[in-house]
Parts: sequence; structure tokens; C-alpha cells
Amino acid sequence: MRVRRLLLVGLLLAPLTTAPRVRASVNQAPAAGALGDSTFWQLINDLSEAGGAFPQQLMSNEDSAQAVIPSLKKTVPTGGVYVGVGSEQNFTYIAAVHPRLAFVVDIRRENLLEMLMYKALFELSRDRPAFLARLFSRPLQADLDAKTNVTTLFKRFETALPSAALVEANTRDVIEMLVRGHNIPLAPADQSLIASMMERFRAAGPGALKGYGDLNPAFADLMTATDFAGAQQSFLATEEAYQTVRALHQQNLILPLVGDFAGDKALRGIGDYLRARQAAVQVFYVSNVERYLFEQGTHGLRFYANVEALPRDSGSVFIRSVTRDISVRLGITLPDTPTKWWTFTAPIAADLDGLAAGRIQTYADLFRH
Repeated sequence: MRVRRLLLVGLLLAPLTTAPRVRASVNQAPAAGALGDSTFWQLINDLSEAGGAFPQQLMSNEDSAQAVIPSLKKTVPTGGVYVGVGSEQNFTYIAAVHPRLAFVVDIRRENLLEMLMYKALFELSRDRPAFLARLFSRPLQADLDAKTNVTTLFKRFETALPSAALVEANTRDVIEMLVRGHNIPLAPADQSLIASMMERFRAAGPGALKGYGDLNPAFADLMTATDFAGAQQSFLATEEAYQTVRALHQQNLILPLVGDFAGDKALRGIGDYLRARQAAVQVFYVSNVERYLFEQGTHGLRFYANVEALPRDSGSVFIRSVTRDISVRLGITLPDTPTKWWTFTAPIAADLDGLAAGRIQTYADLFRH
């Protein structure tokens, strides 16, 4: 244990950022501004690294994602930088914290392509009904508009019949938007993968598309879920939330990267890019990735060294998620909630301090210190 502790201290030599907490907005850095198409794609290529083997998951299965939204809205300043992993759950967090720039970093190249697919769908869809019609290749119903309640939206789209002609047209529009609209050189194999994703959304529909396993919530369940106070907080819950994410996509400010959290390129490259622009990561959504990193020995140490290299402020936070079955196995006590997952925030600075001091040496220690 002593050798492990000394190694970790050596990895975390850089001092923590101690800038004062800014509650309302981050004013110390200039706004990112829209990125040109060539810059957008160049950054994705420059910051991405080799992909890894991990099963593709078209959507989140974390039913507690919205539990942290009220806290995020109260404590995280707008105008910072967001980093996250995975698929559409990132849009819910982005809608809540209003970053100036966002990176979605995932070891699966398929996830990058899904994020590009979403980018095109957001840009092509003026409002939430249009977005859902394209995403699930259902007819757009004339009486649905930007004011329609999200629960009503999904009830209507769950009963609408899918269309093979629509999925063909929508897939063509998505690829046209990316290749011709943004000059992204998608290889034929990449285009085929996007087409297969569009077909999977069409075939399943919003009421049946799920993450791993039949017991997980469907897409419609997650989008119409609430926080523990009963408020709907997904990126499709309100038109304002949807338009927040759409505007960032229109400005090329949500960048999907292929990256390993324990790698030597993606997170380090993000840090260098942000430091040069005096910008700070306010939110880092890690989901349950840390569990896998700890299970791979020194990968966990490499990840936290990469986090140490990211510019932050004293209030920057992780968003973590853990399943109740894993918590029982590891002896972690979680709050009593009706959800299968528990999602919570943790100050990044406190975790790095705990790691350096040896108080955190296992995944379970992240929940106890």
C-alpha cells in the first residue's frame, strides 16, 4: 500500500487551483465563440486517441440522472466548460449548467458517431417535436409544438407508426448535414454505422429503446422522469433546455472525442487547449467509469493524474453514478431512493486531496472519504 500511495503522490504533484468560487457565471475567461467547421473537425482529430473495445450503448440506463440537476443549477456557474462520457445523458447536464464549451469523451468510436448523428438531428430540428420525429422516424404531428408538455410528446410519439421511408430520408439528411453542411469527411463505414443507429431508433421507438438489459428504463422513461422534488429536468423536458443544447451544436461547441480516461492524449489535450484560453472545467461527468479504472490497477492513478492536469476552479465537480447492486457488493451505503442508480456530485479538489493523502485507494473509498 505504501508503494501505491507514493506512486499516487508522485502523479499528483501539480498544485490544485485555488481560484475563488464564482457562483453566477465564469467571467475570467472570454467566451469561446462559434467554432468553424474546419476547426471543429481538426480539434476532434487532434484531441482523439485510439478507440478501445467496449460494448456500444445507444442510450443511458441511469435512472437517477436528474437527481443532481437542482444542485447543479444552484452551485455550478454558467459559462464554464463541461466534460462528460456516454451518450444523451450529457445533453441533460449541458442543458442544466449552460457551458460555453463541452467535450464528450468516450473510448468507443461508435459513441463519437452517435454524437455526430445527434448534432445533425439537433441542427435539422427547429423544436422538440421535430427532433423526436426525426430521431425515431415517426410522422411529425401538426398539433404538437414547442409548448407541448414532454409527457404528452412521448405518449404521442410512442403510438405513432414508424416509417421505413422516413428513416431513409432522415438518415440521408443527417449524413448530408455532416458531410456537406459541415465538411466532415465521414468514411463509408462511418456512414453505415450512423445509418444502423438511425434504424435501431426507428425499429425500437421511444417506449422500447433501452440501455443494457430489458429491466432498464426506456428512452421515453428517462426523458419524462423527474428529480426527487418531482420536476422534469431532461434536455427534452422544456423547449428552453432543448434550445440550449441546440444552440451549442449549431456553433460546433459540443465536441465528441474518442478518448481513454487513463490515456495520455485526450484529457491532456483538452487541458492544454483550455489552459491556453484561460477556461476552466466546471463539471466532469464520469458516470461509473472509475470503477473499471480502479479494477485495472494503475489506470485509476493515470486518470486522476489527467484530471489534475485539467484547469479547474475550487468549485469544480465530478458527477458520479453507481448502481445499487454494485454498492451492496462493495459495502457502500447509499441514500434510500426509488432509483436503481444513485447519481451525485463530488468536489474534484477534495477527491484529489484524498487521493494524494492516501485516504482514497479503492473505488469504494470515493464514497466514504
